[in-house]
Amino acid sequence: MKKIIIALCASAMLIASCGNNNEAIQKEAQAFIDSYTEEYLKLYADASEAAWKLNIEIIPGDSTNKMAAQEADEAMAAFTGSEENINNARKYLEQKTALTELQVKQLDAILYAAANNPATVEELVKERIAAENAQTELLYGYQYMLHGRKVSTNDLDEALKTETDLNERLAAWSSSKDVGPTLKDGLVNLRNLRNKTVQALGYNDYFTYQVSDYQMQTTEMMETMDRLMGELYPLYRELHTWMRYEMAKKYNAEVPDYLPAHWLPNRWGQDWSAGVEVSGLDINGILGEKSAEWIVKEGEKLYTSIGFPSLPETFWTKSSLYPYPADSNVKKNNHASAWHMDLQNDVRSLMSVEPNSEWWETANHELGHIYYYMTYTNPDVPPLLRGGANRAYHEAIGSMMGMAAMQKPYLVGRGLVSEDAKINEVQSLLKEAMNAVVFMFFSCGTMSHFEKDIYVDNLPADQFNARWWQYVKKYQGIVPPTDRGEEYCDAATKTHINNDAAQYYDYALSYVILFQLHNHIAKNILHQDPRATNYYGEQGIGDFLKKITYPGASKDWRVVLKESTGDELNAKAMLEYFNPLMDWLKEQNEGRTYALPETL
Repeated sequence: MKKIIIALCASAMLIASCGNNNEAIQKEAQAFIDSYTEEYLKLYADASEAAWKLNIEIIPGDSTNKMAAQEADEAMAAFTGSEENINNARKYLEQKTALTELQVKQLDAILYAAANNPATVEELVKERIAAENAQTELLYGYQYMLHGRKVSTNDLDEALKTETDLNERLAAWSSSKDVGPTLKDGLVNLRNLRNKTVQALGYNDYFTYQVSDYQMQTTEMMETMDRLMGELYPLYRELHTWMRYEMAKKYNAEVPDYLPAHWLPNRWGQDWSAGVEVSGLDINGILGEKSAEWIVKEGEKLYTSIGFPSLPETFWTKSSLYPYPADSNVKKNNHASAWHMDLQNDVRSLMSVEPNSEWWETANHELGHIYYYMTYTNPDVPPLLRGGANRAYHEAIGSMMGMAAMQKPYLVGRGLVSEDAKINEVQSLLKEAMNAVVFMFFSCGTMSHFEKDIYVDNLPADQFNARWWQYVKKYQGIVPPTDRGEEYCDAATKTHINNDAAQYYDYALSYVILFQLHNHIAKNILHQDPRATNYYGEQGIGDFLKKITYPGASKDWRVVLKESTGDELNAKAMLEYFNPLMDWLKEQNEGRTYALPETL
């Protein structure tokens, strides 16, 4: 009996000793995390401000903003990639069983940030930062010309949406690609610098590094892209066939096997929705009578109506929401984006809002990012984990809210469509599919495979354009209107290839997740048809979204998806949404020739 008591006492003492030891390790690790976070927040805010100015104030010949951004980025890189921070993070992670889950996640985040800026290759990091800023300046400082006059990208986009003369369309499309050759050398240089930088901390290449943020390997991510396209391919094949015949009719031309790129209403063929008119649902006329500010304010109303707070006053005073004149000497990044400037309360958006349906949807989308920032900025989420459940979640929330703002019951409620308007439901679904489904084959297919080839396989620079158009044809069923040799670099005309590289699968995954979330909201909260919902004023939606957005990146994204929708990642909800359209397309395409193969 005495032996048992002695053994129990010894065991209790050992447990207490382990507990005390764990507490000591946790305390020491937390002191490091807190110290790191304090400096990180300061440098992050400085870098954000410098990047913001570079993006909204591009003056040809003036490198002041570029140099300031470079200096701020270098300071951030020197800190996040310092050997001391790397060694400390690794030291504590070696004892991860003694740490809390939140501490482990923060230490992992510290090492992930370090891999892009390791001090062991300090000069290489500086060179990469300089190259990235120079590429941004080249891309957004470029003056597009059409028939000898200065035009903006908005002008070119409008021409591709509305122009019916094929020669004029070709001129606008060609003009949109003129920036490519000026970016090719910079892209090749960036590929090499990005790969070498992350290789210093053990990653094979930059694409693999970015994919690892999902706790996935490159092969797993590419298999996921191919799987999603495989699930959606029968629908895409029907859409492609319908589009070939309808566009040929519109332009009074022979039906092509593959769609000529300049026939489509988007510079990259990633969105064909502008080519479909939905009778009874043309809101451009009424939006044209509104102001650009009204568009953004209405977006805010949607979020406040479901229980989110009003946007902070600084959002309105510090954001850059409206376009500069086409002939302005000062340019800005024309790609809509949302910014969490300090990982605290300074949230801003960079847009070029005009009163039309595209910006109506985009404004609601960008505010989705802003409200995600605002929600996970809370005491329970450390600043180092203030991000989406994964990067795709950010896009999913934004895109879902943009889509919801375009559904008839919502538009009726906002006074943009008459309640008795006769809307062709099939046309409406067709227009949505021409956006969402078509986009999947650009994102999963062309973009993800091209960037994988660039970074993982080190695709030679003299094969860039050939490989780009090989994928555009294979995955999108689109061909260039003229010969596009290697003197062009058409991939580089897409902003993400340059300054948001190796992450475009984020958008593909976001579309899948948004349909899964929307399907749950429609069926389980609103009890409405997913194709005809009205989110406005529904507090239950706000509560649902807050549960997803509140933890930020402190919770595993797979767990978040399973808990919120009850399902794993798949395209079932998207296919179900467009199921009525599939039947209609098969009827329309009866007797027509399919150019795309039966399987991808």
